[in-house]
Amino acid sequence: MRSVDPATADDAALLRASARGDAAAFAELYDRLAPMVLVRLRRRCADEDVVVDVLQEAFSATWRAAGTWDGRGEVAAWVWTIAARRLVDAFRRRAVRERAASVAHHGHDELEHLHATSGARAWVSSAEEDVVDTTLTGPLAAAVEGLSPELRAVLQATVLDGLSTREAAVLLGVPEGTVKTRAMRARTQLRAAMA
Repeated sequence: MRSVDPATADDAALLRASARGDAAAFAELYDRLAPMVLVRLRRRCADEDVVVDVLQEAFSATWRAAGTWDGRGEVAAWVWTIAARRLVDAFRRRAVRERAASVAHHGHDELEHLHATSGARAWVSSAEEDVVDTTLTGPLAAAVEGLSPELRAVLQATVLDGLSTREAAVLLGVPEGTVKTRAMRARTQLRAAMA
């Protein structure tokens, strides 16, 4: 006997039912959230094969971790955080493969140049600059819109996507220190704009 009606239950009820092994509830949750996750992944990665793989990995992880959701926040945001972290993992795997291939084919100097000019940065689409998420409205949205693209991208990764500094650095293709500095500058500018 199913504990929820997937067609009428909210996302939280569907996730809780999924944690109890209700496959129909999880299928409904997937149908509701996969389009949003797919759009966000495509904003950040131009490689459709990677996007599809990450989408599958993210929802597999969501199924396995459904019982760990603590009930705080929106289910969609929790699922997106899982997907964003899986995308960072994909960037890392790609960077490792590229470095290994480069070492095999090039000298150390060319490897340093390749790493500096490719890696995760090449994967972040220009749509990343479109950071004003649907969760931001009013004066806050206007203040975020006024930030430079670099500051908006860090804000998107660390605040809206919930990534750690290290994960944001991989996603954006910049050093961790740069992420920290840009996050601090973004907060300062947002406080000034909201005052």
